[in-house]
Amino acid sequence: MTKMRIAVIGAGVSGLSSIKCCLEEGLEPVCFERTSDIGGLWRFQENPEEGRASIYKSVIINTSKEMMCFSDYPIPDDFPNFMHNSQIMEYYRMYAKKFDLLKYIRFKTIVHSVKKRPDFATSGKWDIVTESNGKQEVNVFDGVMVCTGHHTNAHLPLECFPGIEKFKGQYLHSRDYKDSQRFAGKRVIVIGIGNSGGDLAVEISHTAKQVFLSTRRGAWILNRVGDNGYPFDVIFYSRFKYFFSKFLSLSAKNSFLEKKMNARFDHEMYGLKPMHRALSQHPTVNDDLPNRIISGRVRVKGNVKEFTETAAIFEDGTREDNIDAVIFATGYSFDFPFLEDSVKVVKNKTSLYRKVFPPNLEKPTLAIIGLIQPLGAIMPISELQGRWATQVFKVHFTDEQTELNDSGFQEPI
Repeated sequence: MTKMRIAVIGAGVSGLSSIKCCLEEGLEPVCFERTSDIGGLWRFQENPEEGRASIYKSVIINTSKEMMCFSDYPIPDDFPNFMHNSQIMEYYRMYAKKFDLLKYIRFKTIVHSVKKRPDFATSGKWDIVTESNGKQEVNVFDGVMVCTGHHTNAHLPLECFPGIEKFKGQYLHSRDYKDSQRFAGKRVIVIGIGNSGGDLAVEISHTAKQVFLSTRRGAWILNRVGDNGYPFDVIFYSRFKYFFSKFLSLSAKNSFLEKKMNARFDHEMYGLKPMHRALSQHPTVNDDLPNRIISGRVRVKGNVKEFTETAAIFEDGTREDNIDAVIFATGYSFDFPFLEDSVKVVKNKTSLYRKVFPPNLEKPTLAIIGLIQPLGAIMPISELQGRWATQVFKVHFTDEQTELNDSGFQEPI
């Protein structure tokens, strides 16, 4: 029986687990990675690479090793509960070596297009155009797993900040931030209070003269250390609590979580209390932000109304002069330009059946893996999505082979 060939695009965490899922189902994976190494988001580089996510040197993951590891390869006992990005990369390298995944990856290979074949309505096959060392190549694949993530394209909404074009200081997106030394002795505004915004405000406050953290809506702040010193996600995401939560209303669950978070520090007193409830939006995980606020090293401000050459004017009418730098921690946008019309992204959203399969295709031979923002670790989710996708591919391929056999075109399987 001919093996079904699957193109895996991207060799980050979702790509690595997808290669392994293909092998477990007897499929033949070929992974295309545009850079020279695995790791995707978690591989630190001093200079951001085009088409790849970029992190800062100090990044520590927000999910514990107990909750983020792959199902069949536990993270070593001597690794900390919350790992530095270098340790995450070490784990991924161990995983790739253990299951011999590297030989299926074609590094420094860019995917230019993924197009339906003329007979796609019956075969479900794809023509994929790639480029390596200046040479283009076209290959036919039975299925495609897109594992490119959603932290690649910086979302920099400068149009929302009048006057930024005349601001004489420097401004940049958090994607371009690497360490705090360049901001030593300066007055810095960080715009956005997601995980990146909170981390950068805390880190820069150790070297800057003053940091201002600008937020439109505030945020609920979670601490990595939970009750009795255990990782917070191990405590929150137990089976018992999941079972118990079924008997509570959404309002009751929100009230419980908000009370827990306010017990650490009163969000309203610190200027961070959001208008939304705890479960309405993604929380921010940060251990040190309240300490930096109470010590005056970080000052919380509202949304910036406009910039002048040297100042920022906020919506509450206050003004901060002599601003040296502005960092926009305003998130990311994603798209799939190589997929053309197979997957449409509108306002940073796309419609996928069960967060995996484009519903408009005649055949289920294209899967998007890891395009999800969970309350927890992405790794186990990517693994489960990969298992499901490869099983769907296999069923489709088996049915197709059966039809061909019944028509007398191929040998019996």
